[in-house]
Amino acid sequence: MASLFTKPRLLLFALVWLSCAWFGSWALNPNNSTRMFAAIALVEHHSAEIDEYRDLTIDKAEFGGHVYLDKAPGMTLLALPATAIAERVSTKPPLPPTVWDKPFEQWVTVHLRLAVALVSALLTALAAVALYDLGLRTSGSAGGALFASLAFALGTPMWGWSTTLFGHAPVADLFVIAVWALWRSDGRFRFAGIAGAALGLAVLIEFQAVLAGSVIALWGAFRLRKPRPLIAAALAGAAVLLVPLIGYNMLAFGTPFRLGYQGVSGFPGMNEGLFGLTSPKFAALSEIIVGLRRGILWVAPVLLLTPFGLWQLARRERGLALTAASAAVVVLLVNAAYVYWDGGHSTGPRHSVPAIGLLAIGLATFWANRIYWWERAFAAAILCVSIAINLAIAAANITAPDTYAFPLWDPILKTDWAGGTLRTLPSDFLGWTPFAGVALYLVLAIPLAVLLVRAQPKEA
Repeated sequence: MASLFTKPRLLLFALVWLSCAWFGSWALNPNNSTRMFAAIALVEHHSAEIDEYRDLTIDKAEFGGHVYLDKAPGMTLLALPATAIAERVSTKPPLPPTVWDKPFEQWVTVHLRLAVALVSALLTALAAVALYDLGLRTSGSAGGALFASLAFALGTPMWGWSTTLFGHAPVADLFVIAVWALWRSDGRFRFAGIAGAALGLAVLIEFQAVLAGSVIALWGAFRLRKPRPLIAAALAGAAVLLVPLIGYNMLAFGTPFRLGYQGVSGFPGMNEGLFGLTSPKFAALSEIIVGLRRGILWVAPVLLLTPFGLWQLARRERGLALTAASAAVVVLLVNAAYVYWDGGHSTGPRHSVPAIGLLAIGLATFWANRIYWWERAFAAAILCVSIAINLAIAAANITAPDTYAFPLWDPILKTDWAGGTLRTLPSDFLGWTPFAGVALYLVLAIPLAVLLVRAQPKEA
């Protein structure tokens, strides 16, 4: 494990964590607020009921006249330590609040920012380091490992979604960590346990993660078949996550066999199929990949390189490449099968974000296989464009309203950046202008990035 804490890895962790924690999202976005309200209720009242906030979020479940979180409870439970800290350092404004109550919004923002720093940003930074280690071991190229990890964490909407309490980015992180741990598990119980825990936690955060997670788990079972106790270690790691799920369900509903999704109100599509999952639609899949309104390639052009990377990785490590590609395809098909496939307010296809880390696994090999300097220069240029796009998105709005035809242009660039509607730590809490907050980020991040590149070992 000591090899994980080398200088390049520590610098990579710092750069990614800083980037994700620096920018923010609207605290009263329903997906943020419902998770945050549930965490606040658990800390304040040791109750899962969010009745006092019922009028502040459209994302809620109703049972027996009470209102609850309508999501899987993973992000809420992970946010409890940050919520406890926020309760001690901030003063709750008088209730009942409204959505436009600024003191209340600022109070929730304190909670959200601490939760993001200690959960979403932390997991993305850890996953970036895991991907770096995996890329280095599979490609033999430190440059390739860095290319893959930066593309994953900062060159895609992973960056923007890691500034929220939505579950998409953490699930992507946990898929990467699980694949990395299974790759490293050769006879070592701790890695098998980490892989099982990562997959279990992914399902605790988003129940549909069980589908793509099962692909990874099957590959893991094949890798761990000898010695068999390694499978037991992985299963034990996953089973541990049943305890918080059962505990939350018992506290909230008095039974372990009820899900918040069963009480969703205001979204009739959730009654179709299995909680809104039907069969994949080609039209939706096309929009998810290349559509102007939701197409992932518009907001992460570096992903254009991933099919080539996975193909080249398959020549060396067929099982790893097939697993990554298959699990990613499952994520995309599940998104295309969802009644609300476009995700409502979203910059890019948010339900496809868990596929990003899996796709990025082949990028290290792609870089390592570039022979000519101009090939790497071209790849680096695509990465830089992708990072610039996602800096713009993370600073402005990862949840662009669904009324815009091409959100990257309008509202992100045309409205939010032109009007200075950005969220940074200094502008949220110190009264700085948003552009000054972005400038300070660049003053901190650019030297970190330079040190990171210089810290890479020389390649033959």
